Amino acid sequence: MPTLSETEIASLLVPYLPATEPVILSQLSVYLELLLKWNARTNLTAIRDPSEIVQRHFGESLFAGLHLAPDADTLLDFGSGAGFPGLPIALWRPKVSVTLAESQNKKATFLREVVRTLGLPVEIWAARVESMASVRTFHTVTLRAVDNMDAALAAATPRASHQLLLLAGSQPPTPSGFTFLPPIPIPTTQSSILLRAIRE
Repeated sequence: MPTLSETEIASLLVPYLPATEPVILSQLSVYLELLLKWNARTNLTAIRDPSEIVQRHFGESLFAGLHLAPDADTLLDFGSGAGFPGLPIALWRPKVSVTLAESQNKKATFLREVVRTLGLPVEIWAARVESMASVRTFHTVTLRAVDNMDAALAAATPRASHQLLLLAGSQPPTPSGFTFLPPIPIPTTQSSILLRAIRE
């Protein structure tokens, strides 16, 4: 499958990110190649078109990263799947300590391969978040395209010490102890929004 040049990736990311560092583009290019290669034999994402992967997965993830609080130092990507939004955020904000939680073995194996190839100091939690030690919390917990948002939110909320960051199609009920900020429309989509819930 033909891949995209770094220039093409940069052009596709313009609506989501004001500027993209060359080193990020090079890493995203490698990530894209790995995703296309693995996706050919194991279903990591339903999106197959490289341009759409860059926009929907990379672009939306980086857009979420733009709205991460400046003081965010730890982040848990809940139900990371093929690494979204956690891995692009780890590339964009390298000072944030990122943990990718993914209980499906084939997806966790893919995440390990990406992290190893890119040399990222990212933790892969290859089990359910509920099985983490209860004392483990993170400044921000991200959720995107989870199967059951209400159940995921209930499990994610105790892990977030400051902020929940949701990429969603609609606003779920407000989690206890949090306040939603006004939703932010995600560029180039008709219905997707970025939601930030701040712990009170």
